Amino acid sequence: MRSTLIKPLTAIALMALLTIQVNSQTENQKSGTGKAALSDSGFFNALVTQYVESINQADTVLGRKLWAPTAEISFIHPRGTEYGWAGIRTIYNMFRENFSARRLTFYDLKYSYYGDVSWVTFYWIFDATVKPGNNALRTKGRETQIWRKINYEWRLVHVHYSGMPVTGQGEAF
Repeated sequence: MRSTLIKPLTAIALMALLTIQVNSQTENQKSGTGKAALSDSGFFNALVTQYVESINQADTVLGRKLWAPTAEISFIHPRGTEYGWAGIRTIYNMFRENFSARRLTFYDLKYSYYGDVSWVTFYWIFDATVKPGNNALRTKGRETQIWRKINYEWRLVHVHYSGMPVTGQGEAF
């Protein structure tokens, strides 16, 4: 009698385990079960900080870890649009080849997420030393990033950046 009860109970327990929903990174953070329980704003700040570090170092190895391993990733910038890792890698190479020093900073980060997709917006300041000649350069702008959870990790799938908003009469039409 005992063995006849164990088999159905084992089957029920196994089915229950298989139907448990895996918590997202942000759900883990809220419940305190994540490795590093950050607030959502801290978590998204950390993602963007890693991205900024990849640009500051012009580091394609770190960049590759942040970007999704899919062909549809994209990067829109004032000079055009890059697709796939091969295209996005050219952005990192451009930073390395054209600037001997780079310092990208960001502020006023806002974030939203819906399931396995999140988007962040922020303003940035880029201070650099231009090769050759060692001339100082400062640009300012704003950026939208779209992140997607792939295999339980948030990965970058899209960046769109542009200059600062224009506020003069008759501008930006």
